[in-house]
Amino acid sequence: MNLNKLKDFIMKKLYVFIAIIMLIGPTNAQQEAEEILNAIVKVKSTIPSEARTARILGTTREGHGVLIDADGHILTIGYLILEAASIEVVDRKGKTTRATYIGYDHRTGFGILRANEDLGVAPMQIGQSSKIKEGDPVLVAGYGGANAVQGVRVVSRGEFAGYWEYLLDNAVYTAPPYSDYGGAALIGPDGKLLGIGSIFTQKTISGLGIIPCNMFVPIDLLRPIFDDLISTGRSRKSPQPWLGIHVEETHGRVFVLRLTSGGPAEQAGIKADDIILTVDKKPVEGLADFYRKVWSLGKAGVDVPLSVLHNIQIRDVVVQSEDRHQYFNIKTKK
Repeated sequence: MNLNKLKDFIMKKLYVFIAIIMLIGPTNAQQEAEEILNAIVKVKSTIPSEARTARILGTTREGHGVLIDADGHILTIGYLILEAASIEVVDRKGKTTRATYIGYDHRTGFGILRANEDLGVAPMQIGQSSKIKEGDPVLVAGYGGANAVQGVRVVSRGEFAGYWEYLLDNAVYTAPPYSDYGGAALIGPDGKLLGIGSIFTQKTISGLGIIPCNMFVPIDLLRPIFDDLISTGRSRKSPQPWLGIHVEETHGRVFVLRLTSGGPAEQAGIKADDIILTVDKKPVEGLADFYRKVWSLGKAGVDVPLSVLHNIQIRDVVVQSEDRHQYFNIKTKK
């Protein structure tokens, strides 16, 4: 891994980015930058100890969120507010305001909350993540003004498969990594929001090897579900079959890491360290392929026939899938 080569490339691209911004004029550029960054808030949530996600994600969570409209709606990464009993946001002046949970989408990972008081700042404009490509210079920003901004490069656009039954077709990968990534804003040269920070990961890049990076959820995924999240708390699309299983891919094989307590896979007898061989008698070729084969069987509630290898024994197991929205303590509007 040649980190110096990567950093040099990023800086060259960043100089171009700065030059574009400076065309506005130094005074106007600074003022516009401050207005854009003012839309980023700190998000703090408290989760009951009995919540399903408490053991893995903790009972106190903190990250960032972005004010995206005049109604006070704030976009963040959903795990920060999943099963939250109370939520607070901290604005640009350090004032803490209570916030209300609005919605969460499992497919994208987006979460929406709303500040209970007017934050007194302009929302950040939403851009088009489809326009950014590998090599583009962008900014990552968290709560804290200019001191919380970092120049990065888009090192890849492509598939991301998460161990928690999660798949994106066209995720945004950036480097160098931003340490406080949860809910951070990915901002383009025009000052518009392009994505929301999700995780720290690694990516193999041609000529550079394996590099540390962040994965951002593309903002284009918000538009089709935004109205649903505001009105009902979730997408109106049919829920995908959920197994309650955490898996990883090694050399093309899918291994079971652990099981969600009381979830469908555990009830069906799936064990940690099982290797998933087939879905509905069709061979599994990696993590993304596993998810797609499961989801192609129908909506949540469908039976999912699996063939698994446990030690040296191959077993056929039928998992009755569920709607994970109902498993977790997630508020849904009527």
